[in-house]
Amino acid sequence: MSGAAIEADSVSARSEVDVLFSAESIAQRVDALGGEIAAHIDRNCMVIAVLKGSFVFCADLIRALHRAGMHPRIDFLTLSSYGTGTESSGDVRITRDISDDVAGMDVLLVDDILESGRTMVFAKQLIEERGAKSVSICVFLDKAEKRKVAIEADHVGFICPDQFVVGYGLDYAHYYRELPFVGVLRRD
Repeated sequence: MSGAAIEADSVSARSEVDVLFSAESIAQRVDALGGEIAAHIDRNCMVIAVLKGSFVFCADLIRALHRAGMHPRIDFLTLSSYGTGTESSGDVRITRDISDDVAGMDVLLVDDILESGRTMVFAKQLIEERGAKSVSICVFLDKAEKRKVAIEADHVGFICPDQFVVGYGLDYAHYYRELPFVGVLRRD
């Protein structure tokens, strides 16, 4: 694909999405999060990315952790509660489990967005039951007003308004994950 075609695709996506958090502000915040986390968790922790939405955030975050002097292991956990809709079904299920043993480890769970909290409660309990020494939570976006269960993140990228957002790994029916910013999808 030519540079002009890529630019045209980017312009097309921007015309459908109103930017909420720019790529520049995301980069600055993720770098700051790396320093904040490094001050509170073992440098050899295990980072578990909750997929699919957190993959872009987690990739940037582990590089920020490296710059902050950490040396984390990484694994992936795929949970589903959305399907192709815009509201959580409330039924959380594992679609891909981690492969590493977490017993005795300091674990940092990384997710894209904390809304109802059901997915994160499920993930945290799962990792605790498997013998993790500690479990901390880092989320890119927090929608506290949407919370259905009592859980808070230890580290938050941004407080997000109660709008359906896409980009930077967040999707709508598996589209828009590639956007370098977070925005609100226009629904005309």
